[in-house]
Amino acid sequence: MPYNQSRARARDRGNVLGRLEFLSLHQPLRNSSTDNKQGASRRGKFHQNQQTEHQQEPGEGAKERKEAPRLPEEDCMQLNPSFKGIAMNSLLAIDIHLSKRLGVCVHTSSSWGSVRSVFTLLALTGHGITWICGTLVCLTRSNTLAGQEVLVNLLLALILDILTVAGVQKLVKRKGPWEMTPGFLDYVAMDVYSFPAAHASRAAMVSKFLLSHLVLAVPLRILLVVWAFLVGLSRVLLGRHHVTDMACGFALGLLHFSLVETVWLSSNACQTLISIGTLSWSPFP
Repeated sequence: MPYNQSRARARDRGNVLGRLEFLSLHQPLRNSSTDNKQGASRRGKFHQNQQTEHQQEPGEGAKERKEAPRLPEEDCMQLNPSFKGIAMNSLLAIDIHLSKRLGVCVHTSSSWGSVRSVFTLLALTGHGITWICGTLVCLTRSNTLAGQEVLVNLLLALILDILTVAGVQKLVKRKGPWEMTPGFLDYVAMDVYSFPAAHASRAAMVSKFLLSHLVLAVPLRILLVVWAFLVGLSRVLLGRHHVTDMACGFALGLLHFSLVETVWLSSNACQTLISIGTLSWSPFP
């Protein structure tokens, strides 16, 4: 018996490593390189999934942006604009603000609404139809060759002014500072848009023309210049044009005068045009 007990104790001591807390000692060591490869493959798959998700998100965002309604260019903000763009936008903003502030006769309920009819009548004195009709009446009553020469060239200058301004307005298509419907005479004279101001162009051209070809006293010359300025200003006060429209109209009117002076028709050419107009011209003398 004592012998068997001693052998059992020795066997138990030999089986100490078989206990649960020592089982990990019997397991072989894992290969570190294999673990590194498996971990790297897992990390690679994880990163690939993340990249795929990031690639899908911009695609979905692009679809949403395509489906979103496109705003007008006037409502969009331009990031990092150039100095020229900033200057132009600033000048346009100042022009619109100043033009709206000067529109004191837009409606009868405006601050200067009580004198709106006065400025309307003043603007009518610079209308193209008014000047063409007046020039034709004076041409039928003129008996001198010099007077007829001046009036025919004035008539051609008026027609040139109306056609040029109408073409530029049709090309630019700028609307006035206030939402206003053009009148019947405006449609007849093709003065529908805002830029350039037709009344200012016509007033500048006519005043320069009369100052160059008529002998007038100094008070009348000053009055003629003031009239031209007030005609252009009246359209701004009535809310029809911007300030820059008026300024460009004055410049265009002076350009028209220079062009007419360059291609001035002689007295014989004017008499030929008058004969054609009155249906009394004959190609054979």
